[in-house]
Amino acid sequence: MVTLDELQRSTAQVGESVHRTTISRALHKVGLYGRVARRKPLLTENHKESRLQIATSHVEDTANMWKKVLWSDETKMELFGQNAKRYVWWKTNTAHHSEHTIPTVKYGGDSVMLWGCFSSAGTGKLVRVDGKMDGAKYRAILEENLLESAKDLRLGRRFTFQQDNDPKHKARATMEWFQTKHIHVLEWPSQSPDLNPIENLWQDLKTAVHKRCPSTLTELELFCKEEWARISVSRCAKLVETYPKRLAAVIAAKGGSTKY
Repeated sequence: MVTLDELQRSTAQVGESVHRTTISRALHKVGLYGRVARRKPLLTENHKESRLQIATSHVEDTANMWKKVLWSDETKMELFGQNAKRYVWWKTNTAHHSEHTIPTVKYGGDSVMLWGCFSSAGTGKLVRVDGKMDGAKYRAILEENLLESAKDLRLGRRFTFQQDNDPKHKARATMEWFQTKHIHVLEWPSQSPDLNPIENLWQDLKTAVHKRCPSTLTELELFCKEEWARISVSRCAKLVETYPKRLAAVIAAKGGSTKY
C-alpha cells in the first residue's frame, strides 16, 4: 500500500532521484497498477476453515434447493457520502488477496437501517429498523415480514431461511421462534457476506437511491422502498442461479475472500 510519493522519497534516501512517472512506468511494466483497495471482512483461520467446510458440503446441491432459500440481511443506508477509498498496487486477478484489501466490520451522517429479504422469485419485504436492533426487535421483524414474504414469493412451506451469525440472529429466543414456526435455517459461516447474494442487491439499491439524491431521511426511506420494489425478478433469479459459483470460489480460495 505504499504510495508513489513514498517510493520516490525512498529512492532519494539511497541517493537516486527518480521521477514519479518513471516509477509508475516501471510498476506498469511488471504488471502493477494503482487501484482502490477492496474492503473485505477480516478472516481468521477458523473463519476460513468454516467457510471451506460449508462451501464443500453445499457445492453439489441442486439449483432447486437454492430456489427455495429466502435470503436476508440488514444494511445501513447513508443519506450522504461514501466511505473513503484507499489505493493499492496489484497485479491482474489479485484484487481480492488479503494484502490488497481493507478489513471491515459489518456496519461502519445520517442513515437508516434496513432489513430485507429476497428469493429467486423476486424481492420480499424491506423494512426500516427504528432505533437500535436487539433480539426482541429482530424477532418482531421476522414475525411481521418473514412468513408473509415467503408466501408472496410462493416458496411453499418447506423453504429455507438464511441469516448471518449476528448474536441477535442466533439468540436462544430467536432460534426457538424458528422452531415454533417450523422454519429451517441455513447453516452459515461467520464473516461471509460474499456468500450472501443479497449483498449484490444492497449495492444495486444504494446506487439507484443515491442517483435520486434524497435530502431527508423520510425521502431516503421512501426511495429505498421504491427502488427495492423495482429490482427485477430476472436479477434475483440470476444471482441465485449462479450461486454454486460463489461456493466454488470459496473452495478455490481455500476459504479465503472471493470476488463476490
